[in-house]
This record gives sequence, C-alpha cells and structure tokens, in this order.
Amino acid sequence: MRVSDFDREQTVAALRDHLLAGRLTLDEFSERVEIAYRARVGRELAQVAEDLPERPPEASHRRRKPMRFTGALFAHVVRRGRRRLKGWTVAAGAFADVDLDLREAEIGSPETIVTVLAAFANVDVYVPEGVDVDVGGLSVLGHCRDWGHDAARPDAPVVRVRALGCLATVDVWRVPHGMRGSYSEIFRQLEDPQRQLPA
Repeated sequence: MRVSDFDREQTVAALRDHLLAGRLTLDEFSERVEIAYRARVGRELAQVAEDLPERPPEASHRRRKPMRFTGALFAHVVRRGRRRLKGWTVAAGAFADVDLDLREAEIGSPETIVTVLAAFANVDVYVPEGVDVDVGGLSVLGHCRDWGHDAARPDAPVVRVRALGCLATVDVWRVPHGMRGSYSEIFRQLEDPQRQLPA
C-alpha cells in the first residue's frame, strides 16, 4: 500500500521520540528521517523503525551521564562516540585544538545548546546533515563559520552553537550520511563545493 504524508509524519514523530529516549543517535535519527520521507509504500516506511519498540519506553534511570564540559589547554582534545547531551554542553580551548563530534551523540531534549569558548584556539563541531543547526556568536580577530549543506527538516532537533572567540577559529561542519574519513578529509570534501559557490 502507498503511504501518505500523514503516515510519514507519524513515523518521523515516533523516531523523534526514540531519539529523545536515547535509542537513536543524532546521525541515526537524521538518516532514518531521510529514508522515511522518501518512502513510497508501507514496507519501506516500516523498515526505518523495525529494530525499535512500537512505543518508546520511558527514559531509563540508568543512562550515561550527560557530557557537560570539554576543555583543552595547550593540547588537542577529541570528543566523539556515543555521548549523552542534556540541554547544554560547553567546549572550551585556549592555545589548543578541540574536535567535538556530535554525530553519534544522544540528546535528551528537542533543543541543545553548545557553547564554544576559544582563545588562541581552533574548535571544530561536527553534526550530521539533516539536524537543524543554528550558529551564532562573536569572534574577535578570528572567525565563526558553518560548512556543508543545511538540509534540516522542520521536525528535526535543534542544535544551537553559540561561540565566543578571541584570535580563534570556530567551524561547524554539517557532515552528510556516509561521509567517512579523517577530520582533514571531511574538511576537504565540505570546503571544496562551498568555495565554488558565487560570492
């Protein structure tokens, strides 16, 4: 049977509940939503949630502790993997490099705030394409930029990146599904198409 827009919206709403319950990462959610919106028949739509319970259970009391702070001083720090974000997190660097990879993060609310504080530092934040990312802030003698394709959907969770930098660079990278490789390879793949856009 062919599915309707209403069927797709219901499936996406259920996926969002699973995301907020900690059963899906941001990347898994974003990928499944993309498949759900492309689904034409019920079998395709059902596949996006076949490994999930029909109703998301209540949040578990034994969840991993939320990631609240990432810092680096005269160092290079990489935070990645399945980490829990609950409302807000801070990434700070001074005379340092910080890579904050949120592609496998679990979130506990529809909106998450990532505050970036950087002095004489480079901070890179990675999010999966399809998540609504709002980037803003102030940088003195530096820059705050976002890269990649803004493919967010209205029902996507929101990650707000707020940066305050001095002699620092803060870059937010929207990474497409399936893009793999080192961070420098991701930079090259996302920078090249954006540099070719007309000014």
